Amino acid sequence: MGQKVHPTGFRIAITEQWRSRWYANKKDFSKNLIEDFKIRRFIRREWVFAAIPRVEIERTGELVTVFVHTARPGVLIGKKGTKVDEFRQELEKLTGKPVRMKIIEIHRPEMEANLVAEAVAEQLGKRINYRRALKKVADTSMAAGAKGIKIRVAGRLQGAEMSRVGNFRKGRVPCGTLRAQVDYGFATAATKYGSLGCKVWIFKGEYGPGETTCGLLPVRTASDRPPVA
Repeated sequence: MGQKVHPTGFRIAITEQWRSRWYANKKDFSKNLIEDFKIRRFIRREWVFAAIPRVEIERTGELVTVFVHTARPGVLIGKKGTKVDEFRQELEKLTGKPVRMKIIEIHRPEMEANLVAEAVAEQLGKRINYRRALKKVADTSMAAGAKGIKIRVAGRLQGAEMSRVGNFRKGRVPCGTLRAQVDYGFATAATKYGSLGCKVWIFKGEYGPGETTCGLLPVRTASDRPPVA
């Protein structure tokens, strides 16, 4: 099961939070969903240089709160917060609602699967040998504290006539274990031979009993279960 579905979606409400946190009736649901998509697309397009792996959105009434996780907060905030104010105003024009920005710094970008996938895609775009690129980023992530990493690239690698798949794995990545903290990221590299897809799984460790990021459904171990009569 864990090999066939999105690793984050597989763990939602168990060990992972929803990326969009709000409630809406049938009339407003589709509108809010499209707004969330536009916000994320705008951020990815306009702030691609800020190393943003994840965007979370909360709604309370008419207020939209956008949590931007970034490895380069200084680039995003700007001098005396001028850039982030401009950024907020652009989002307000996009949504037509008041927007509040919250910048969250990522201290170890080597442990973020989306940023690692983008790094691989950038190297593939420069026509670097994919085996060398995969090994380099995997070694960097493992040195940063990852328990395991799995990388898969697919497409016309190095200009091959037929598309193929390249894999690199280091350590262990238990995709089917719900208590495992597995981060997943995807990026696309545009080359003269066509697009190459890059998927990255990073295993950061396992949650202990009751330790989750969402605080909704704590993980139960065998010792927590009631005895069988």
